[in-house]
Amino acid sequence: MWLWQKIKTFLVVYYAYMVEYRAELLFWVLSGSLPIILMGVWIEAAQGGQFMLDSLTFARYFIMVFIVRQFTLVWVIWEFEKEVVQGKLSLKLLQPIDPVWHHVAAHLSERLARLPFVVALIVLFFWLYPQAMWRMSVGQIVLGCLATGLAFSLRFLLQYTLAILAFWTERASALEDLFFLFYLFLSGYLAPLEVFPPLMQEIAQWTPFPYLLYFPVALFVGLPVSVGRGFLTLLVWGVVLLILNRWLWRKGLRKYSGMGA
Repeated sequence: MWLWQKIKTFLVVYYAYMVEYRAELLFWVLSGSLPIILMGVWIEAAQGGQFMLDSLTFARYFIMVFIVRQFTLVWVIWEFEKEVVQGKLSLKLLQPIDPVWHHVAAHLSERLARLPFVVALIVLFFWLYPQAMWRMSVGQIVLGCLATGLAFSLRFLLQYTLAILAFWTERASALEDLFFLFYLFLSGYLAPLEVFPPLMQEIAQWTPFPYLLYFPVALFVGLPVSVGRGFLTLLVWGVVLLILNRWLWRKGLRKYSGMGA
């Protein structure tokens, strides 16, 4: 009961904080509309080129990329880096709770705050392009939502692990910029993996990036993917990053106190 009260308090506080910036939330949602633009490009390409996917599948794919991306966005590295550099982390270390839960609550609350804008844009899309609507089975919805939740967890762990490097460098966020380049090309954000050469597809499968976006999108759309391999890869990468994260956290705390922050 006490644990639920703490969780509820965190979520309510951070939700109220996020709602204060609801005007900015709309711009944040719109800033993630690149998949909608890419949708038009690939639909046009599918009509005149030889691709494994038709124009309707491209439309469904990119609208799901937009939706999944809205629920898997992570920005913890910039917040954590600022806390370390400015010494604000010291106040959170005095509390009897790991500071990471502040960031987790902020991310989850932000999802709830942006949800109305996301729903409005989805409704507008299907109103303008009704032929792209499709019926998903219960299994697709359940597996897609589970994969999206795990993708968010993995994305958060990956970025938070990079963020802990702020104990050693003031520009940990630069590493995120580097990783984002791989994310763009290997996650299926710019295009479905089916349009890439077989060698690039095989290389991508050994990285965590396709499972951060392409895998849950493929489950929703109905593209052929190995469900077991996908979930197993998400879990394995999650465990590896969690172990690395906790090890860096313990090392970093000693470095942080040594700096006298």
